[in-house]
Amino acid sequence: MHLRDDRGAAAVEFAVVLPLLLMLVFGIIEFGLLIYNKAMITNASREAARAGIVYASDPTTGELARLDKAALEDIVKAYCEAYLITFSSSPQGPLIEVSPNAPETLPRGENLTVTVRYHYDYILLPAFVKTLVGGSTLVADTTMRAE
Repeated sequence: MHLRDDRGAAAVEFAVVLPLLLMLVFGIIEFGLLIYNKAMITNASREAARAGIVYASDPTTGELARLDKAALEDIVKAYCEAYLITFSSSPQGPLIEVSPNAPETLPRGENLTVTVRYHYDYILLPAFVKTLVGGSTLVADTTMRAE
């Protein structure tokens, strides 16, 4: 019998390091998803703000008018449904605020602000991490001057 027998030491070291390595890899993936979702709600707020500050032709009358708040909210929701990875995991979807409340009456030269809030629930991290951290609320603000 050898007192210095080190067979199996690598397997034990691997078993100790593997959970930490997996947590690190899954944490990197989760952070990437979080950053991607943040970029997508930022793009959605930009799309809605840009649509809200320009005049659009009304198909029924042919007159130029600005979009109303409901139309801007629809733009944000459509963009989020198309591009957000975790859109279906949040029951209420993104929360959209448009300031002023009646963007269709926004005079030229005034600012329009579109704010999108989205609650991101972690997907890959284990349940015990979810209970510690909960989730993150992502916020994107876009302010543009009306043309």
